[in-house]
Amino acid sequence: MDYNKTYNEWLNDSRLCGEGRAELAKIATDEKEKEYRFGGELEFGTAGMRGIIGYGKNMMNIYTVMRATQGLAEWIKSLGGAEMERGVVISFDTRRKSQEFARVSAGVLAKNGIKAYLFDDVHPVPMLSYAVRYLNTIAGIMITASHNPKEYNGYKVYGADGAQMSPEDTEKVVSYINTIEDYLSVSADENSPLITPVSKQLDKDYIAELSKLTLSKEAVEKCGADLKLVYTPVHGSGYVPVTTILKQLGINTTVVESQATKDTEFSTVKVPNPEFKETLSMGIELANKINADVVFGTDPDADRLGVALKDDKGEFVALSGNQVGILLLDYILTRLSEDKTMPSNAAVVKSFVTTGMAKALCDDYGVALYETPVGFKFIGEKIKQWEKDNKHTYVFGFEESCGYLRGTHARDKDAVVASMLCAEMVCYYTYIGKSVYGRLQEIYAKYGYVLDKNISVQYSGLNAMKEMNGVVDGLKTLKVAEIAGVKVNAVRDYSAAKRTAADGAVTEMDIPKCNCVYYELDGGSFVCVRPSGTEPKLKIYYSLKAKDEAAANAKLEEMKAAVNELLEKAKA
Repeated sequence: MDYNKTYNEWLNDSRLCGEGRAELAKIATDEKEKEYRFGGELEFGTAGMRGIIGYGKNMMNIYTVMRATQGLAEWIKSLGGAEMERGVVISFDTRRKSQEFARVSAGVLAKNGIKAYLFDDVHPVPMLSYAVRYLNTIAGIMITASHNPKEYNGYKVYGADGAQMSPEDTEKVVSYINTIEDYLSVSADENSPLITPVSKQLDKDYIAELSKLTLSKEAVEKCGADLKLVYTPVHGSGYVPVTTILKQLGINTTVVESQATKDTEFSTVKVPNPEFKETLSMGIELANKINADVVFGTDPDADRLGVALKDDKGEFVALSGNQVGILLLDYILTRLSEDKTMPSNAAVVKSFVTTGMAKALCDDYGVALYETPVGFKFIGEKIKQWEKDNKHTYVFGFEESCGYLRGTHARDKDAVVASMLCAEMVCYYTYIGKSVYGRLQEIYAKYGYVLDKNISVQYSGLNAMKEMNGVVDGLKTLKVAEIAGVKVNAVRDYSAAKRTAADGAVTEMDIPKCNCVYYELDGGSFVCVRPSGTEPKLKIYYSLKAKDEAAANAKLEEMKAAVNELLEKAKA
């Protein structure tokens, strides 16, 4: 692709907006920037598309958004008039240009004769997922880049089941998108009568659905008013729904007011990712000031929840997504068992890179555990499958990246319901004379200590995604008998859906394919390497069983060194 030619075509096209022309004119002598913007195209994958905001074919702007929406529109039109009438519901978060991208998406759909429901203000991912089935639309669009830095935005598409669109349907949409070579040719009608605002009743009904999922009503009534909970929405869309559900429960909540504003720059944090303790630092500072018990933080699209709580020394520690997931899993299974409401066919779902501790808990309670590839849409698919065949009753799903879902009101991560459950979990343990941190230590004592660590290797440039995938492909060619002295019992190649045991025996895996290598280690530990599907990062997951935290951390350092050697060999 001649990026200079494409750059000049955009710059001199009368259809390009003034803002775009001015921005592109500024990079006239910057060859690296021109190549990045026009040397490739922003890919639309199974997680939609995500990129840096700016003008160019490899950027997030109204033209790449309109092109993607036109492809979606063509797919919907191919399904028939009834599906066009069902329409698409569109939401957005607090990021730069999110509302603009949402409006133009609605306009493109309307221009194609497709009904569009548009939220009039920011609403999080779980509410968009809920809205798809609430309104019986054929699809949903969420404008967000989740927890990425402020320079990014993204475009996620949801299917009629409320989960992110399936790989099969995504492939069809992409085929339509790829036929549109002229990015500036797509038009929109933002004033069309086919664009309908989403009813305010939906917000009330969503909160009502969450209220049905409470597990410790008595404990909340006794302890909720005295609980000191600090919450930060980190300038995102979680502010209204999270504070609404906590208020309805009677949970005493103090909001970090300076982070409650819709700040497109996320100016109080380095990155708006509640997985990082630094992102919760203002909440922790406030919590120390008022002697609070726990700190919650949600990301811009409120599908992730970060939690910090006091340890046995009274100091705040930020829990990992795996730790919060294990605590919630343990709490849910405990309360269902205590109340004798555990379904006989109860099942839990987690991604395969999420902590191995989940199996020990599920086995103890006699609950089935299923693993899926990374991406909550696969957990959503399990919910849909079980609703059809009644094989299992879904009770909880989680991912290590701070994503949790109880209930089937949504088919994606829901930090609003997770906030509700975590708040009542604190009340429950207070009510029975324990602390949440103390309960975590009890879990480790009972099932064995497991250290879960996720390390990301940053890539950059136009070929970043290709380079990352190349490293993972290289790993598949290496024979690995041990890692840091720990025997490899089996290697899972998820791109081929095959598991090869140490003795050479190969078995097929009944799981959607993805580019990932997973090493099953002796003693129940694992190491997994996969490229991120949404950002230029190679992700390495360690789940290490050990006698205690110190031993696990020591082993982790050995493992990291050994894995780095493997990665270097894979590049060769």
